[in-house]
Amino acid sequence: MKVCKFGGTSMATARSVTNVKNIVGSDPERKYIIVSAPGKRFSGDTKVTDLLYAAYAEQKERGSCAETLAEIRQRFESLSEELGVEHDWKREFDEIASGIAASTTSDYAASRGEYLSGILTAKALGLEFIDAAEIIKFRADGSFDAHLTDDLVRKRCSHCASGVVIPGFYGRMPDRTIKTFTRGGSDFTGAIIARGVGAEIYENWTDVDGFMVTDPRIVSDPKLIEVLSYEELRELSYMGASVLHPDSVFPVQTDGIPINIRNTFAPEKNGTLILKDVSGYERPLVTGIAGRKGNVNITIKKAMMNSEVGFCRKVLSVIERYGLNVEHVPTGIDTMSVVISDLKTKGVPAEKLLDDIRLMVDPDHIEMTASMALIAVVGHGMANTKGTAAKIFNALYAAGVNVRMIDQGSSELNIIIGVEDDDYDRALKAIYGAFFG
Repeated sequence: MKVCKFGGTSMATARSVTNVKNIVGSDPERKYIIVSAPGKRFSGDTKVTDLLYAAYAEQKERGSCAETLAEIRQRFESLSEELGVEHDWKREFDEIASGIAASTTSDYAASRGEYLSGILTAKALGLEFIDAAEIIKFRADGSFDAHLTDDLVRKRCSHCASGVVIPGFYGRMPDRTIKTFTRGGSDFTGAIIARGVGAEIYENWTDVDGFMVTDPRIVSDPKLIEVLSYEELRELSYMGASVLHPDSVFPVQTDGIPINIRNTFAPEKNGTLILKDVSGYERPLVTGIAGRKGNVNITIKKAMMNSEVGFCRKVLSVIERYGLNVEHVPTGIDTMSVVISDLKTKGVPAEKLLDDIRLMVDPDHIEMTASMALIAVVGHGMANTKGTAAKIFNALYAAGVNVRMIDQGSSELNIIIGVEDDDYDRALKAIYGAFFG
């Protein structure tokens, strides 16, 4: 029994939905189909979810979102016509307009892309439709209710012998309002359903052949990763490899359900298999290389810092007060560095943050350096292999890249390197070439 999640590009056009229909029809074990909202049809197009966020903003600013909803409705009517599907889209969009007008958050609006996509796909595939709001549940505090959801999924889906389509990305609160997961949350929905129905495998269909060793926009034609562990997936996803939502591992991890990344537009390819245990597979020393730019590094120096109990806690408490996420905290006997990824995106004034740290710990010196790129070199094989770090840093030296930070996780699953943003592409190419060139 297989659970299949299809991403936004798989839902974007009648041709891609036809591909989905053929993929599902080619294997009778593909019984549970999770769908995203339609994505971009071409470069410069707008995703349906983004249009729905815009509709909510327009409703709050102008008292009407009719113009944007008309654009979205036209997309679904065109898809229906091309797929030969009949549905009363006017009624659906009248209800959506009323729902957006009554909403106090954007969650309801944002969820409607998946909801409508689910209805369309169910009709196109001739399968039953189940609204995610019936089975995906949140607690009153907004946290996901895994136990109740598992029970509801088992009870509701056990009767769907011929197959079912379920929208991704959202569920329902106890007060019956709609709540969404974070962007990319349809991956998480697929994993939830896979666990609930006891699937043998969770297939995640997208527009790429699988996980590449590194970013193909920077390194030309990188190798495909054939097998990944859950832990490697989370490390690479968190550091910028955006093929799969990193949290989608959690629902399937306990039961050891494999995840298979496949390409809707090249279904003959095997893709990437993600497993709980990869020890029986022949794999390269380094599994993947991923990273992201735009981090900020705060360096704090204070003599005898190591003997001052609670020093690190005090620094981190200031950062917590601003609601910032700490990426890495390399420390020395008299120095401490804190790498933050979201200072700019959250609009936190840099000087105000530094002043508050000064007041809290009275450092001898403190400075902030912007434009740091973090690169993660990930692989289970690195822990027991001598010379891995040397190979990385020799490659960076040969490429003329200055290393500003080094950090290794306690599991020895990854090595994190900090470089200047301007050196990021060069560094990624150098590390890839050292292990795969």
